Amino acid sequence: MNGLPLTGVRVVDVTDGLGESCGRFLADLGAEVVRVERPGGSRSRHAEPVEAGISIPFALNNANKNLVILDLDSEAGRSRFRELVGGADILVETMSTGSGIEPADLREENPALVVVTVSGFGLTGPYRDWAATESVIYAMSGVLSRSGEPGRDPLLPPAGLVEQSVGVHAAWSALLAFYDRIRTGSGQLVDISAFEAVVHGFDPGFGVQGSAAAGRRDDFPRDRPDAANFYPVLRCADGQVRICLLAKRQWRAMFAWLGEPEEFADPVYDTIPARFAAADRLHPLIEEMFAAHTRDELVAEGAARGIPIGGVLRIGEVLDNEHFSAAGTLIDAEIAPGVDARIPSGYASIGGHRAGFRHRAPVADAGADEYTWSTNAEAWRPADDRGEPGSHPFAGLRVLDLGVVVFGAELGRQFADHGADVIKVENREFPDGLRQSKRPNSLSPSVAWGHRNRRSLGLNLRTDAGKDLFRKLAADADVVLANFKPGTLDAMGIGYDELRQVNPRIIVSEGSAFGSVGPWNTRLGYGPLVRAACGVSALWRYSDDDTGLSDGSTVYPDHIGGQVSAVTVLAALIARASRGQGADIEIAQADTALVALGSQLARESLAAGSVSAVGNSDPFASPAGVYPCAGDDEWIAVTVRDDSEWRSLARVIGREDQADDPRFRTVDARIDNRTEADKVLTDWLADRTPTEAMTALQEAGVPAGAMLRLPELLTDPHLLERNAYSQLEHPLLSGPLPTAVRVARFTSIPDAPLRPAPAPGADTREIALEVLGLDEAELGALVADGVLQPTDGNAQR
Repeated sequence: MNGLPLTGVRVVDVTDGLGESCGRFLADLGAEVVRVERPGGSRSRHAEPVEAGISIPFALNNANKNLVILDLDSEAGRSRFRELVGGADILVETMSTGSGIEPADLREENPALVVVTVSGFGLTGPYRDWAATESVIYAMSGVLSRSGEPGRDPLLPPAGLVEQSVGVHAAWSALLAFYDRIRTGSGQLVDISAFEAVVHGFDPGFGVQGSAAAGRRDDFPRDRPDAANFYPVLRCADGQVRICLLAKRQWRAMFAWLGEPEEFADPVYDTIPARFAAADRLHPLIEEMFAAHTRDELVAEGAARGIPIGGVLRIGEVLDNEHFSAAGTLIDAEIAPGVDARIPSGYASIGGHRAGFRHRAPVADAGADEYTWSTNAEAWRPADDRGEPGSHPFAGLRVLDLGVVVFGAELGRQFADHGADVIKVENREFPDGLRQSKRPNSLSPSVAWGHRNRRSLGLNLRTDAGKDLFRKLAADADVVLANFKPGTLDAMGIGYDELRQVNPRIIVSEGSAFGSVGPWNTRLGYGPLVRAACGVSALWRYSDDDTGLSDGSTVYPDHIGGQVSAVTVLAALIARASRGQGADIEIAQADTALVALGSQLARESLAAGSVSAVGNSDPFASPAGVYPCAGDDEWIAVTVRDDSEWRSLARVIGREDQADDPRFRTVDARIDNRTEADKVLTDWLADRTPTEAMTALQEAGVPAGAMLRLPELLTDPHLLERNAYSQLEHPLLSGPLPTAVRVARFTSIPDAPLRPAPAPGADTREIALEVLGLDEAELGALVADGVLQPTDGNAQR
């Protein structure tokens, strides 16, 4: 524990459902997390899937926590709760306590307390009292409309991905507010809406979109996009592989491997749009070549040629995978008394040690109504030159950003948006993949979204002089961010061990596809390849019998992986504020994906063959899924979780006669008669728009969410009232872009500014003269040698 960055941070956790994984992430990072439950335990203790008598989601989301049972309806229980919170730094809750103890009252009693309230739709807005489930949030987020195959129902992702997004963003927001408290001495209230966390943070339609966006249509057609060609899945001798042909050099390597076929010799095929347009001819040609080779052979040959290729693994294969075992990603652990399962350990490695699972979730004990905080709490006193509440918390921090594509853009932006001087270091000979654009000499919207608020330094790190300049920058920097193949920074002489010699306080965060330990440590990886190798893609389809995969339009886990890294870096900054030491952080995107699938992995390890692709059919609830409504390709997600909600549904649709029908009276009965239960609902939905149906069901307490398309997010009444979008302008764009300036709402941390993304090298001269302290002669010589690379004089910022 003493080596973990949040050791000494005290957290009270009163969560139940969405957001429960927030406290687990904080506990993994070393925080002392005390979970408060009422007598009888929380609802989530019974959340499916249940194996060996225990709720697997509860067991995983509440590992590493402590427990106290309090009757919050009694004066004695409320008094003990106040005492517990009085000794805490952070309170994370999803119940608004429901006991007459309001978060605002707790903050008034303890002005330094950070209170994080997680709810489906936030504390304000017309949907604030609505019920939320993963499928409801996903439908309303704009992502469901892009998920699935053309001509078929929109398809929900595997369970766990939405909850993970909410939990990670809640953890970031909690630590951001706590970091601000260290700086100012003041706590604050943080309002987390699961809806907005997924809209803006899972795979945003108005946010960084990845290199494949260069070949995607922007007219938002009805029906699912034909996304199979974005990251194609091809058959091979022992299953399927996925390829990512994005950069020109990757295509050229594939062209050579194919024997340089004449029909694809035209340089036009160096571009993504041209290859997409020719996919009906190109991909069968590649598949024919792949047919004689196994997945492992193709992945190895791809790596040798510089072509990103990944095998598509099923859950059972993931559990038995040698790499995930060697890397420490998957471990065997006791998740409940006498119940051992194979589970993901955790997200991050710090100083070469996993910040992950340490002990199982506590068992409910009616007598556990007392808790004493440990004595190892840090003082966390603000500095003498404390900042003013209401300013950006990272003002004064300098971040050297070597990150690329979606992961890198999302990670660096978190710090740039909150006041850090983020210097993006880039080499014009090897441009960031996000800088690919559909139109020559134009700016990609993804760059405008992802690189805002940064400065750009053109620097050739392939020269000794370039490396010397980087080390000089690092001597006065706080954080270095990178997401290259493991070992790249060390090979360049700018890894953590080298940089801490010039700056013992430096924090270096490296991200990669599969981490630096294990047989896959050198594998190339983009988000689509990572999720294929981790079992996400195999579950993201209509059934196990479907050969096609339906996750082609998302880059998951890129955005979440970047956010996981941001949380870990922020935890290291918090530790440094007290202990003065830097940190060496490693995040593997594969670990991010596997943590989200923890319930499926644990269940499969306990009952082999129990996990499969279920499509839109929730195996633990009915009616539950995605249903058609009146109109052209209009859909709604509905989840009836218990018998009370079934009775409410029967009442609102005018079918009270079905409430006590023996076929539908209980959850088990409705699951056994799923087709008939679905028909009761779909008959009613057929005459109603998704919005009409959603509103009527939610007002009756039944979780329901209309499938929104991306443009509809901009006019959604709830998002409008919560000012979820602003307008981002850039001189190289034809018009403003809708953009988010926040995921969480803080009482004192301001929204992000919207300074335009820089052209490559736009700030080279300024940084060289003012930060590096070069004179004009030195600058001119380094520019002449190609070490420093100012932007083209005709380019705009």
